[in-house]
Amino acid sequence: MSDTLSTADALRAALAGLIDELPPTRAAQAVDRLIANYRGQTPTDAPVLRDRADVLAYAAYRMPATYEAVRAALDALREAAPDWAPATHTDIGGGTGAASWAVAGEWGSGGAAPVATRVATTVLDWAEPALALGRELAAGSDLPGLRSARWQRSRISAALHIESTDLVTVSYVLKELTEDDRAAVVTEAARAARAVVIVEPGTPDGYRRTIEARDRLVAAGFTVAAPCPHSDACPIAPGTDWCHFSARVSRSSLHRRIKGGSLAWEDEKFSYVVATRFPVRPAAARITRRPQIRKGLVLLDLCTEDDGLDRVTVTKRQGTAYKAARAADWGEEWPAPEA
Repeated sequence: MSDTLSTADALRAALAGLIDELPPTRAAQAVDRLIANYRGQTPTDAPVLRDRADVLAYAAYRMPATYEAVRAALDALREAAPDWAPATHTDIGGGTGAASWAVAGEWGSGGAAPVATRVATTVLDWAEPALALGRELAAGSDLPGLRSARWQRSRISAALHIESTDLVTVSYVLKELTEDDRAAVVTEAARAARAVVIVEPGTPDGYRRTIEARDRLVAAGFTVAAPCPHSDACPIAPGTDWCHFSARVSRSSLHRRIKGGSLAWEDEKFSYVVATRFPVRPAAARITRRPQIRKGLVLLDLCTEDDGLDRVTVTKRQGTAYKAARAADWGEEWPAPEA
């Protein structure tokens, strides 16, 4: 959608205007350390972003991908509740504000939302350098909700307390927390919010944290809006597979210089859950893997409400359904399989 894309372009332009102050060698060193932490297995229990150099490197390395993953989750929320729009938003562990850019783009630009609205956003993070850069980036945005956002230093832990809000986002944060702090943060989000969006890396470990959060939200009375077509237990047997999706990320020349590589895009793999305290229409079924196109047929791996995990074959003889299957993408809704 054009408004979302323009928000992504604006974010990349804002980053390009700031990263030039960081020497390439220092940027590469900071990115290497951040990659090691991002792929590691041990919770840090401390801010990952320590100074402005770290924050600038992180912003170039992760903000575009985080933005696209959160945007995809918000799109799923909007599909499940097309008439709902948040007036208030709290971004827990929001750092430099990628999720807040996504929220402002979805509901604050007038194109994606049922009505244009200024979402009042509060970004909470324990790293002051991240908040400072986030505030700086937002100040140059043309989205009113971003420019008026509050950026507050707060320890993301079991001691966290947030004000009541319509929407809470928690993106790529749970990995940085201890097990007790993860549970407490999700519980606090459930207490305070009408809708909760959690995004984690699309790895087995990230999926496990997402499912733990999903179970906690359901136990607190929430309904799963996406990606699942139901609020029952995940049909994936623990340890056998993991549910994740992919978002295409446009890479600027700046992004390619920081991360290496020559492609103009990359695919960000992520796991997520969206849950609400208000009525939603979950997908009848969701495509859980990239569709496999064969001669005269398409194989679709689905998660369904009634049958759990299912693989359906859509053949050329099915006409309209076959054309739709060839155009379908990983993560999209699909009509429920016929009995």
